[in-house]
Amino acid sequence: MNRALRTAALAWLITAVYYFYQYTLRSAPAVMMPQLSEAFGLSAAGVASMVGLFYWGYSPFSLVAGVAMDQLGPRRVIPIGAALVGIGALLFGSGNSEAASIGRFVQGAGGVFALVGAAYIASTNFPASRAATLIGATQMFGMAGGAAGQFLVGPAIAAGVSWYSFWITMGIVGLAVSALLVLLLPAPQKRERRDDWLKEAAVSMKTVFLNPQSILCGMIAGLLFIPTTIFDMVWGVRYLQEARGFDYGAAVMRSSMVPLGWIIGCPLLGFVSDRIGRRKPVITGGAVVLLACLAWILYGRTDLFPPYVLGLVTGLASGAAMLPYTVIKEANPPGMSGTATGVVNFINFTFSALLGPVFGSLLLTVSGGADQMTLGHYQTAFEPLLYGVALAIILTFLLKETGPAALASPLPAAAHRAT
Repeated sequence: MNRALRTAALAWLITAVYYFYQYTLRSAPAVMMPQLSEAFGLSAAGVASMVGLFYWGYSPFSLVAGVAMDQLGPRRVIPIGAALVGIGALLFGSGNSEAASIGRFVQGAGGVFALVGAAYIASTNFPASRAATLIGATQMFGMAGGAAGQFLVGPAIAAGVSWYSFWITMGIVGLAVSALLVLLLPAPQKRERRDDWLKEAAVSMKTVFLNPQSILCGMIAGLLFIPTTIFDMVWGVRYLQEARGFDYGAAVMRSSMVPLGWIIGCPLLGFVSDRIGRRKPVITGGAVVLLACLAWILYGRTDLFPPYVLGLVTGLASGAAMLPYTVIKEANPPGMSGTATGVVNFINFTFSALLGPVFGSLLLTVSGGADQMTLGHYQTAFEPLLYGVALAIILTFLLKETGPAALASPLPAAAHRAT
């Protein structure tokens, strides 16, 4: 590996660690819903709406992050994002509901710079044949943080660690991560300063948004992400306790298997996609398995499979949601990698931002505002997730194959005769 690649690998690794950190904060509220309800004087649905403000920051700032990567480079923007996450955590731990709401929004706005930055570094510094593997590995770091936010934080809360102590500590960690990023990210290569950078950014944004393939990538990713971002990371622990009768510790362990599955599935499915040189079959296969697992979680028997297997397979299969991040980069001009990643992230998490409160309200409506919800309530409220994954499978058939094998394959003989 030459010096340039070593430098790029270090930059990617540092940014991926930052992604781990912000994903820990993204998933942690799932294991402290009762404590947050009591502290803020909100119902479970109210806390879910507050927690969901993360995506209201994450979604629009995806566009800002993407353009900033293309125009300014990672070192000038990624540390700012980490600092924002730290400040947001401190605000969330203040105990004031208004400050906490702002803090959750700020966590999302800053957190998006991690994924967009890591994906930008991977897609602009490494060969296309490794793109899906590296982007999948990036998400592996994120979901390792997601697992830590449940698997490690849950037992800590159960052992008596106060929720606000956790958030204040993580806020300080965020500021420290920002300082480390400033010190360790390599300096950007000098390039000619352009006075028309704003126009160039607008052109990039227009080009990516007007590409139908970009919209398809965002929709597919969003529909495959929702079972994780809304169902597991917000309602998963409570669902397992109320609807399936597990105690708190067992519910945390089972729920944390989904992000743990992502740790395996994201790089594995990316590697498989790079290995066969195609994207669509892997997206479709992962989505089909995700649909089957999700249907079983809602309607099947919990004792038919060994403990943790179903959650693990669910997470592994939903790792296919990261492949559209590779497809959108390959479907747009090379100089727009950051913008393309920002656009797919924007569309993806707009789904979570808009639908998070919808699912919370739907659950509240079907339960009649009951303090204890039943399996039937959860089934009715979250059944639309199944239709969403099925729609993602249909949309994948409309996606153009951008993998290296498909692009390198010769035209069929009939096509040659037609031309």
